[in-house]
Amino acid sequence: MKELLKELNPPQQEAVTHGQGPLLILAGAGSGKTRVLTYRIAFLIAEKLTQPENILGVTFTNKAAGEMKERVVNLVGVKSANIWLSTFHSFCARFLRQHAQHLGYSRHFSIYDDDDQSALINGCVKERDLPKQRFSGSLVLNKISACKNILMDWQNYHHHAHDYFEKTVAELYQDYQTRLEKANAMDFDDLLMLMVRLLQQEESVLEKLQDRFQHILVDEYQDTNHAQYVLVKLLSGKSRNLAVVGDDDQSIYGWRGADLKNILDFERDYPDCKVIRLEQNYRSTQRILEAAWSVVKNNLSRKEKKLWTENTDGETIKLLEVYDERQEAQIVVEKIRELKHKYGWSDFVILYRTNAQSRILEQSLRDSGTPYVIVGGVRFYERKEIKDILAFLKILANPKDDLSLKRILKTFGEGIGEKSFSNLERYALSGGLSLLETLKEGAVVAEFTSKARKSIERIANWLRGLQESKDNITLSELTERILEKTEYLDSLTAERTEESLSRAENLRELLVAVKEFSDRAEDPSLENFLEEVALITDIDQWDNTKEAVSLMTLHSAKGLEFSVVFMVGLEEGLFPLSRSLESIEQTEEERRLFYVGCTRAKQLLYLSFARMTNRFGQMLNLKSRFLDEIPEELLEVEKPEQKRWDRAQEIAEAESGLNSVLKVGSRIIHPFFGYGQVVSKEGSGENLRLTVIFNRGMKKRLLAKYADLEIVG
Repeated sequence: MKELLKELNPPQQEAVTHGQGPLLILAGAGSGKTRVLTYRIAFLIAEKLTQPENILGVTFTNKAAGEMKERVVNLVGVKSANIWLSTFHSFCARFLRQHAQHLGYSRHFSIYDDDDQSALINGCVKERDLPKQRFSGSLVLNKISACKNILMDWQNYHHHAHDYFEKTVAELYQDYQTRLEKANAMDFDDLLMLMVRLLQQEESVLEKLQDRFQHILVDEYQDTNHAQYVLVKLLSGKSRNLAVVGDDDQSIYGWRGADLKNILDFERDYPDCKVIRLEQNYRSTQRILEAAWSVVKNNLSRKEKKLWTENTDGETIKLLEVYDERQEAQIVVEKIRELKHKYGWSDFVILYRTNAQSRILEQSLRDSGTPYVIVGGVRFYERKEIKDILAFLKILANPKDDLSLKRILKTFGEGIGEKSFSNLERYALSGGLSLLETLKEGAVVAEFTSKARKSIERIANWLRGLQESKDNITLSELTERILEKTEYLDSLTAERTEESLSRAENLRELLVAVKEFSDRAEDPSLENFLEEVALITDIDQWDNTKEAVSLMTLHSAKGLEFSVVFMVGLEEGLFPLSRSLESIEQTEEERRLFYVGCTRAKQLLYLSFARMTNRFGQMLNLKSRFLDEIPEELLEVEKPEQKRWDRAQEIAEAESGLNSVLKVGSRIIHPFFGYGQVVSKEGSGENLRLTVIFNRGMKKRLLAKYADLEIVG
């Protein structure tokens, strides 16, 4: 182990060899935190400070957990294979299965994904006959998720509800939770919330886990929410050997419940903790680090630190000032192709604030014949044909999973319309039965058409046969048998359209995935496979060995690195997003997101913004405030040849007459930004430019003739 420690710098060594008690490792971007975590686990095992099975390491992706475990095994041998390295959700799912009876669940509970949750909440909204516009499924689910992240159940939320909207959401929360429990199902947030509830209610379970996990290590601590914070505090309450690694400057998930205070207040929660700062960067050039720091240092809520590197100063950061987003995409692709002689395609990444920005970039990449891959597109396990087959596996694992049975009936049944489903669900609800139990009972089915009854009988026979054989065959054989009985693969292949053949290929890939899982999993059970599928993330599915340019949102890029990084769409209202300007906390999170984007770059960093945009009707942009926070000497501005205005269009727009009645003080409404007031005018006629302050405090410069404004006062 002594030889391994020589590979580390002094602060890294100090973190790895820390003895007993709480430890806070403030690890800046590219400072080798993964190595420190891995070596610390190896050190604890090699020095016999604890047994491998008494270590719990928590990361935020399955991929990171798997890679870390592999590295530890390589460092100290197979004796370390018993360590627990997983995500929060996987850890909770595993132990909830062992103790589900304490919470009124069976160990075969389903984990509902985003689509399942949407279907469930939409059913609740429909049942109460509420207006979809005001109570959209996504809005209500966000409210419920926010509650669960802070461990608030529906009763507590209802107690604190102030108005009709909140009280109605509380009632929908109750309906949603009731349906989950009836289906023996949990959503992602339940895994955390119910695990905390289990530990708080069952002292024997808590003591058992506290005795088992003598050392707990948490990665990306700045991204933990309140439920995760409480969970970690409970588990480490006895040994107090808690090591957390994180960087407050990279806290970018506040919108989904992450609480920055968890890392900022760690020293208050654990007054005797040791604090170690990792500030040497091994990834980026000095110029890139200077630029990133010059932006993030403007945040008030942060711990003081400044990254440095022994790497070269590197090239200046290129700032591309382009005409519009279409030219931006073309220029970025041109730059990539110019640099290709020095780099492989996989060395490039294009980062953007929102998924909607990828469309024009994709078009330019396709037109130029440049290979690319999108991280965060439609996930493999979210494709229709895959979910259709997974529905069989889910209902076999959990016969109470009504959503899965409903999917099977809709996909493989004939003559079963919405009215039939409504009758089924109403009958099941009145009798306290699952849909499967309702079908078996047969009373309501007798009212269906002959065609529908035959379909239901056929599907019931499939399920009966599969249920009888599932414990005697492998998971791979079970999946193959489902495909044989449904003839799904054969029918898609027989269609011989491009789409059907692609879907058939996806089903074959599912068979491969099941086989791979069976070969590598310690316990290749049906429940464990479904659990892994439910908890997989975008990055877990990303193939970084593929020789292609990567496209992804800035959030998806966290933890990754690329030789050449392009950050596009750096305009006010887009990055930072206009809605983030409503509070200092949200604006600071946007600034941290910019910092994360910059620090993904190893050698070259390109920043770009467009003077005009067509996203919300053509209008003039202001460049992102974050660009103004970078010292000029670090930037090299490039202005590709600008497009020329179409004179005929200019004249036509100028003659519209709107310009002549717009005055300083005019109250206007914009189709995207809403209500605002004109505070200054510049130019005249077709060149009239307006500065408008909108109600949310956002200032925009607009070219009047393209702004599509309506005067309201």
